This record gives sequence, structure tokens and C-alpha cells, in this order.
Amino acid sequence: MATTNVTIRMDEELKKQAEELFSDLGLSMTAALIAFTKQSVREQRIPFVLSRNVPNAETIAAIEEVEKMKLAPQDYQGFDDVDEMMDELLK
Repeated sequence: MATTNVTIRMDEELKKQAEELFSDLGLSMTAALIAFTKQSVREQRIPFVLSRNVPNAETIAAIEEVEKMKLAPQDYQGFDDVDEMMDELLK
């Protein structure tokens, strides 16, 4: 299949942000635009949304708590099974 060049103009900062996003998703700018175009033609619409998994505040707090626990495991109680944990929680 023959290929052709397509030239587009966009704001420099937008291009930088798009390249960073696509890189995070494992894609080059070219691969992302080709995927978008093929899907658009196939579905005859704007086809999809790719998004990063951005944790919310609750998830960030949980991650930070686990990191803190890793630094001082002696300060936290662990359990070998669920029954043992439930017994402790219900005391």
C-alpha cells in the first residue's frame, strides 16, 4: 500500500502535550493519528477516547499509605489469613 505525507499545523505546546500523552500510551504521534484516522473511517464518527489512568485523591492517599507502611513494616500488624484479620477487626 502506498503511503503519503500529511502535514498539519498545531500549537507547539499542544504538540508537546500530545507527544507526551501518546508516549505514555506506548504510541508515536504518527501511530496515534493513523489509529484515530482508521477508526474514524471504519466507524464513520469520532471513534474513541484514550486516557491515562490518573488516580484520584483517595487512591493517591492509599498509595502513600502503603509506601509509608513499606518504610516501617514493624509499625503495622500483618495477617496470614482473613479469619485472623477479621477476629482482630471485630475486637
